[in-house]
Amino acid sequence: MDEKKIKKISKNLSYWLRHNPDDIGIVIGDGGWTDVKTLLKKAEPKLMFDFNELKKVVETSDKQRFAFSDDFCEVRANQGHSIDVKLEFKEVKPPTFLYHGAPVKSVDSIMKTGLNKGKRHHVHLSPDKETAAMVGARRGEFVILEIEAMKMRADGHKICMSDNGVYLVDEVPSKYIKTEER
Repeated sequence: MDEKKIKKISKNLSYWLRHNPDDIGIVIGDGGWTDVKTLLKKAEPKLMFDFNELKKVVETSDKQRFAFSDDFCEVRANQGHSIDVKLEFKEVKPPTFLYHGAPVKSVDSIMKTGLNKGKRHHVHLSPDKETAAMVGARRGEFVILEIEAMKMRADGHKICMSDNGVYLVDEVPSKYIKTEER
């Protein structure tokens, strides 16, 4: 299958399932799910792809961004929504430290005000520096922030995990953040 097309499908799915389902007229239901047949049909005017191409995107996404329902009739984005969607995430005991790749230009502000979710549902944290670096590199020059996750949890902050292993929090106050020199 054409890797360029797979990447294009992935980018469009992220947009439609996480940010703007109205762009193609799909409905995001409970748990973030949408009907696969409807998605394929409604996407046609903008980007034509079939079930096998959709399946390849879901299976090969480097960050496991998407998931199918058990019967393959529905698909969803695992996290990162800016639209109102109710996703159920389980609270977990995190490792001592979690990490976040942040643009260099944002570090001073983050160190003053902490990490905030903005228009998204959660702040995303990575379990290791390598993953945080991949995420941070998407926006150019970055710094890896070390988050004192267990200390946050001990202080009453809820830490959850999505199906694809991303740690999710409502916020990270600056007192739990350290910058890592690279």
